[in-house]
Amino acid sequence: MSNPEQERKDQQGSSNLLSKLRVSGKIIEFKSEGEEKLVCPYCGSTTFIFDYENGQVICAKCGSVVLEHVIDLRPEWRAFTAEEKEARARAGGPLNRLTSEALTTTIDWATKDASGKELDIKRKLEILKYRKWQQRVRVQTSYERNIIQAMNELSRISSQLGIPKACVDEAMGIYEQVLTKGLVRGRSVEAIVAACLHMACRKIGMPRSLDEISQYTRASRKEVARCFRLIARELGVRLPLSDPKLYVPRIVEQLKLSGEILKEALNILEQAKRKGLTAGKDPAGLAAAAVYIASLLKGEVRTQKEVAMAAQVTEVTVRNRYKELARELNIKIPIK
Repeated sequence: MSNPEQERKDQQGSSNLLSKLRVSGKIIEFKSEGEEKLVCPYCGSTTFIFDYENGQVICAKCGSVVLEHVIDLRPEWRAFTAEEKEARARAGGPLNRLTSEALTTTIDWATKDASGKELDIKRKLEILKYRKWQQRVRVQTSYERNIIQAMNELSRISSQLGIPKACVDEAMGIYEQVLTKGLVRGRSVEAIVAACLHMACRKIGMPRSLDEISQYTRASRKEVARCFRLIARELGVRLPLSDPKLYVPRIVEQLKLSGEILKEALNILEQAKRKGLTAGKDPAGLAAAAVYIASLLKGEVRTQKEVAMAAQVTEVTVRNRYKELARELNIKIPIK
């Protein structure tokens, strides 16, 4: 015959245990190695509490211990700040596309050991031999040689243009696809890299034109544009149209203009977009014209030559877009 008082105490103790574990533990839907949900054999629940201290998986509904001696996968150290966590973690950073498996090992050119003691001549010759063989085995296939050459070229162009790392990683990913498809054979690596970088900029929304990128490579703009069209066609890439608004902040910053000019130029481009004036036009030219009009309206005048140089377009483009926007949007330019 069961004791009601004892059952009540057991239920109360189980409830207190669950309350404690809900605070210190983690409620999970535990899955076994076969990717099947673990089910409590007593109540059929699929929600469990992981007790980190005791290594147990406990049913969150009835309090039954379903699994014991579960391995705690958390780190054994504690960290209270981001700096402590970074210093104590033993895992590496995220993978970088600009590093290759062929570049992971290097032999230093120093002539001292770990304790700072100078190596003898026999050890120096031995290390020199190791270094020579290490350089020979770093790159074994044509694929690795091509990748390393593209990495160096991409790093050089991106550093000169000030392109962020996310865009560079995207460009390297595109180049790997191009290399896998065999599109690099018979073509300039510099042109392919420049085309991949321009495509990555278009994908991420970075205002970098073909003219601007081709200035920092030995390939001509025509060759870079031809490679860009080839890559887009072979990879089936559909790129979004460049928004003229993306060019405005960079032009304003180079001309040392105020935030009012930036706001007014963006407003002019928004009106032009609603009227359909931006279709088929060079986005850099439209942005330059909008900045030029805004500078005239706000009294911070810059010449058409200065605006054209900042936007990497010609003065004729700025003049034509300026006249078109002023006429279609009915903007009254004050005469100085």
